[in-house]
Parts: sequence; structure tokens; C-alpha cells
Amino acid sequence: MSSEPSWVALCVVTTTVASAEDARQLAVTMLQARLAACVQTEPITSHYFWQHALQEENEWRVVFKTLPDTLPQLMQRLRAEHPYEVPQLLVRTEQCLGDYTQWVRDCL
Repeated sequence: MSSEPSWVALCVVTTTVASAEDARQLAVTMLQARLAACVQTEPITSHYFWQHALQEENEWRVVFKTLPDTLPQLMQRLRAEHPYEVPQLLVRTEQCLGDYTQWVRDCL
């Protein structure tokens, strides 16, 4: 008889930056500080209003995986280190399998 999987909360924080180097720098900084267990980056095109004008820019999406108890420290450090004047910092709580969450916990 198989047991039901154990689901545990995981926080996913998403932001954007202007360059691959900015994305790499944020990723390395948060990993070295043990505020994220995994960081994913990818190039995107963003369309948005800034200073009353429509903008279209190539950016990099940066996604951090952390736990709820580490989230406040990660957010504080991201705000301090982020190169944008008004950074997008989005937080989602996801449910993942317990063994993945344990891996995240071990990394933090």
C-alpha cells in the first residue's frame, strides 16, 4: 500500500532585472547568503508603464526558492541589493513534496 505524498509550503519569489549579469549577481548573492536554495533565470521581454510612458525592454526574470521562515530575510536583502528604483518582488506560496522541501531546508 502506498502512502499519500507529504505536501509542504515553499515560497517562490520572482523579480526582474535589466541584464544577465544583474540576474547572476542576485542569484549568487542570495545563494551564498543561504537565503535561497535555488535560483532560476531566463530572458524575457517586458511591457509596462514607467514615468507616464509605455516601455518595452528586454529583461531577465529571476525566481528564488525559499521557505516561509526565511522569506523575510530574503525580501529585505533583495530590496537592499536590487538595482531597480522600484523592483517588482512577487511572492507565491506553492505546495511541494516534502523531500524537495527538505532539500531546500538543508540548503538554507
